[in-house]
Amino acid sequence: MSGMKVRQERKSRLGRPRAFDPDRALEAALKVFWRVGYEGASLPQLTKAMGINRPSMYAAFGNKEELFRKVVDRYSSAACMHIQSALAKPTARDVATALLRGTAEQLSDSKHPAGCLLVQGALACGAGAACARKELAARRAMGEAAIRKRFERAAREGELPKGADPAELARYVATVQQGMSVQATSGASRKHLLQIADTAMRAWPV
Repeated sequence: MSGMKVRQERKSRLGRPRAFDPDRALEAALKVFWRVGYEGASLPQLTKAMGINRPSMYAAFGNKEELFRKVVDRYSSAACMHIQSALAKPTARDVATALLRGTAEQLSDSKHPAGCLLVQGALACGAGAACARKELAARRAMGEAAIRKRFERAAREGELPKGADPAELARYVATVQQGMSVQATSGASRKHLLQIADTAMRAWPV
Protein backbone atom coordinates (compact mmCIF):
# COMPACT_ATOMS: atom_id res chain seq x y z
CA MET A 1 0.00 0.00 0.00
CA SER A 2 1.39 3.41 -0.97
CA GLY A 3 2.04 6.12 1.59
CA MET A 4 -0.88 8.12 0.24
CA LYS A 5 -3.27 5.19 0.62
CA VAL A 6 -2.07 4.58 4.20
CA ARG A 7 -2.73 8.22 5.08
CA GLN A 8 -6.15 8.07 3.47
CA GLU A 9 -7.00 4.91 5.37
CA ARG A 10 -5.90 6.47 8.66
CA LYS A 11 -7.90 9.59 7.93
CA SER A 12 -10.93 7.46 7.09
CA ARG A 13 -10.68 5.58 10.40
CA LEU A 14 -10.26 8.79 12.39
CA GLY A 15 -13.23 10.35 10.67
CA ARG A 16 -15.59 7.51 11.43
CA PRO A 17 -18.09 8.15 14.24
CA ARG A 18 -17.84 5.91 17.27
CA ALA A 19 -20.06 2.88 16.94
CA PHE A 20 -20.95 2.97 20.63
CA ASP A 21 -22.37 5.37 23.19
CA PRO A 22 -19.48 6.44 25.50
CA ASP A 23 -21.91 7.38 28.26
CA ARG A 24 -23.54 3.96 28.27
CA ALA A 25 -20.18 2.25 28.03
CA LEU A 26 -18.90 4.17 31.05
CA GLU A 27 -22.04 3.33 33.03
CA ALA A 28 -21.54 -0.35 32.18
CA ALA A 29 -17.93 -0.18 33.36
CA LEU A 30 -19.09 1.51 36.56
CA LYS A 31 -21.37 -1.40 37.38
CA VAL A 32 -18.61 -3.94 36.76
CA PHE A 33 -16.17 -2.15 39.07
CA TRP A 34 -18.96 -1.66 41.61
CA ARG A 35 -19.82 -5.36 41.69
CA VAL A 36 -16.34 -6.92 41.69
CA GLY A 37 -13.93 -4.13 42.63
CA TYR A 38 -10.92 -2.75 40.78
CA GLU A 39 -8.74 -5.83 40.83
CA GLY A 40 -11.64 -8.21 40.25
CA ALA A 41 -12.65 -6.43 37.05
CA SER A 42 -10.77 -8.00 34.15
CA LEU A 43 -10.38 -6.31 30.78
CA PRO A 44 -12.49 -9.01 29.06
CA GLN A 45 -15.26 -8.42 31.62
CA LEU A 46 -15.11 -4.68 31.13
CA THR A 47 -15.05 -4.68 27.34
CA LYS A 48 -17.86 -7.26 27.15
CA ALA A 49 -20.05 -5.21 29.48
CA MET A 50 -19.20 -2.00 27.62
CA GLY A 51 -19.93 -3.59 24.25
CA ILE A 52 -16.60 -2.57 22.75
CA ASN A 53 -13.24 -4.15 21.95
CA ARG A 54 -10.03 -3.39 23.79
CA PRO A 55 -8.58 -0.91 21.25
CA SER A 56 -11.84 1.07 21.38
CA MET A 57 -11.70 1.13 25.16
CA TYR A 58 -8.13 2.40 25.16
CA ALA A 59 -8.96 5.03 22.55
CA ALA A 60 -12.02 6.33 24.37
CA PHE A 61 -11.11 5.89 28.04
CA GLY A 62 -7.43 5.00 28.35
CA ASN A 63 -6.08 1.98 30.22
CA LYS A 64 -7.84 0.25 33.12
CA GLU A 65 -6.54 2.70 35.72
CA GLU A 66 -7.67 5.69 33.67
CA LEU A 67 -11.05 4.07 33.03
CA PHE A 68 -11.44 3.49 36.77
CA ARG A 69 -10.76 7.16 37.51
CA LYS A 70 -13.42 8.19 35.00
CA VAL A 71 -15.84 5.74 36.60
CA VAL A 72 -15.11 7.14 40.06
CA ASP A 73 -15.65 10.67 38.74
CA ARG A 74 -19.04 9.61 37.41
CA TYR A 75 -19.97 7.87 40.65
CA SER A 76 -18.80 10.78 42.80
CA SER A 77 -20.81 13.30 40.78
CA ALA A 78 -24.01 11.41 41.58
CA ALA A 79 -23.03 10.91 45.23
CA CYS A 80 -22.22 14.61 45.61
CA MET A 81 -25.82 15.51 44.89
CA HIS A 82 -26.95 13.59 47.99
CA ILE A 83 -24.12 15.02 50.11
CA GLN A 84 -24.68 18.62 49.02
CA SER A 85 -28.40 18.32 49.72
CA ALA A 86 -27.68 16.96 53.20
CA LEU A 87 -25.05 19.61 53.97
CA ALA A 88 -27.60 22.32 53.17
CA LYS A 89 -29.86 21.24 56.06
CA PRO A 90 -30.37 23.94 58.71
CA THR A 91 -28.72 22.21 61.70
CA ALA A 92 -25.76 19.88 62.18
CA ARG A 93 -28.09 17.23 63.57
CA ASP A 94 -30.29 17.53 60.49
CA VAL A 95 -27.18 17.25 58.33
CA ALA A 96 -26.02 14.06 60.04
CA THR A 97 -29.51 12.54 59.92
CA ALA A 98 -29.90 13.34 56.23
CA LEU A 99 -26.44 11.95 55.43
CA LEU A 100 -27.04 8.66 57.23
CA ARG A 101 -30.63 8.08 56.15
CA GLY A 102 -29.85 9.18 52.60
CA THR A 103 -26.91 6.80 52.55
CA ALA A 104 -29.17 3.96 53.68
CA GLU A 105 -31.53 4.67 50.81
CA GLN A 106 -28.76 4.95 48.24
CA LEU A 107 -27.02 1.79 49.36
CA SER A 108 -30.23 -0.23 49.09
CA ASP A 109 -31.37 1.13 45.73
CA SER A 110 -32.18 -1.90 43.55
CA LYS A 111 -31.26 0.05 40.41
CA HIS A 112 -27.56 -0.49 41.03
CA PRO A 113 -25.22 -2.91 42.84
CA ALA A 114 -25.45 -2.89 46.63
CA GLY A 115 -23.00 -0.92 48.72
CA CYS A 116 -20.71 1.97 47.87
CA LEU A 117 -18.09 1.92 45.12
CA LEU A 118 -15.82 4.19 47.17
CA VAL A 119 -15.74 1.59 49.94
CA GLN A 120 -15.92 -1.72 48.05
CA GLY A 121 -13.89 -0.71 44.99
CA ALA A 122 -10.48 -1.65 46.37
CA LEU A 123 -11.13 -3.90 49.36
CA ALA A 124 -9.19 -7.16 49.65
CA CYS A 125 -6.86 -6.26 46.78
CA GLY A 126 -3.20 -6.90 46.23
CA ALA A 127 -0.36 -4.59 45.30
CA GLY A 128 -1.71 -4.25 41.78
CA ALA A 129 -4.64 -2.23 43.10
CA ALA A 130 -2.57 0.35 45.00
CA CYS A 131 -3.62 3.08 42.57
CA ALA A 132 -7.31 2.27 43.16
CA ARG A 133 -6.92 2.19 46.94
CA LYS A 134 -5.18 5.55 46.90
CA GLU A 135 -7.80 7.08 44.62
CA LEU A 136 -10.74 5.84 46.68
CA ALA A 137 -9.13 6.83 49.99
CA ALA A 138 -8.69 10.35 48.62
CA ARG A 139 -12.34 10.52 47.55
CA ARG A 140 -13.55 9.32 50.95
CA ALA A 141 -11.31 11.88 52.64
CA MET A 142 -12.83 14.63 50.50
CA GLY A 143 -16.31 13.63 51.60
CA GLU A 144 -15.32 13.59 55.25
CA ALA A 145 -13.65 16.99 54.88
CA ALA A 146 -16.87 18.48 53.48
CA ILE A 147 -18.81 17.16 56.46
CA ARG A 148 -16.19 18.45 58.90
CA LYS A 149 -16.33 21.90 57.33
CA ARG A 150 -20.10 22.01 57.81
CA PHE A 151 -19.80 20.93 61.45
CA GLU A 152 -17.08 23.53 62.04
CA ARG A 153 -19.55 26.15 60.89
CA ALA A 154 -22.12 24.76 63.31
CA ALA A 155 -19.56 25.00 66.12
CA ARG A 156 -18.76 28.63 65.27
CA GLU A 157 -22.45 29.46 65.31
CA GLY A 158 -22.79 27.95 68.79
CA GLU A 159 -25.03 25.14 67.60
CA LEU A 160 -22.87 22.27 68.85
CA PRO A 161 -22.55 21.70 72.58
CA LYS A 162 -19.34 22.76 74.26
CA GLY A 163 -16.61 20.16 73.85
CA ALA A 164 -18.08 18.62 70.68
CA ASP A 165 -15.30 18.15 68.14
CA PRO A 166 -16.41 18.77 64.51
CA ALA A 167 -13.62 16.56 63.16
CA GLU A 168 -14.59 13.66 65.43
CA LEU A 169 -18.26 14.04 64.53
CA ALA A 170 -17.43 14.06 60.82
CA ARG A 171 -15.27 10.96 61.25
CA TYR A 172 -18.09 9.28 63.19
CA VAL A 173 -20.65 9.96 60.45
CA ALA A 174 -18.25 8.84 57.70
CA THR A 175 -17.38 5.65 59.59
CA VAL A 176 -21.05 4.76 60.07
CA GLN A 177 -21.66 5.37 56.35
CA GLN A 178 -18.80 3.05 55.42
CA GLY A 179 -20.01 0.37 57.82
CA MET A 180 -23.47 0.60 56.31
CA SER A 181 -21.93 0.02 52.90
CA VAL A 182 -20.37 -3.23 54.09
CA GLN A 183 -23.71 -4.26 55.59
CA ALA A 184 -25.51 -3.47 52.32
CA THR A 185 -23.05 -5.58 50.35
CA SER A 186 -23.79 -8.45 52.74
CA GLY A 187 -27.50 -8.19 51.94
CA ALA A 188 -28.84 -5.80 54.59
CA SER A 189 -32.27 -4.45 53.68
CA ARG A 190 -33.21 -0.78 53.48
CA LYS A 191 -35.19 -1.19 56.71
CA HIS A 192 -32.12 -2.58 58.47
CA LEU A 193 -29.88 0.19 57.16
CA LEU A 194 -32.33 2.90 58.22
CA GLN A 195 -32.41 1.34 61.69
CA ILE A 196 -28.62 1.57 61.81
CA ALA A 197 -28.82 5.23 60.81
CA ASP A 198 -31.38 6.00 63.50
CA THR A 199 -29.42 4.10 66.15
CA ALA A 200 -26.25 5.99 65.23
CA MET A 201 -28.04 9.31 65.68
CA ARG A 202 -28.88 8.45 69.29
CA ALA A 203 -25.20 9.05 70.06
CA TRP A 204 -25.38 12.60 68.67
CA PRO A 205 -24.29 15.17 71.30
CA VAL A 206 -27.13 17.20 72.81
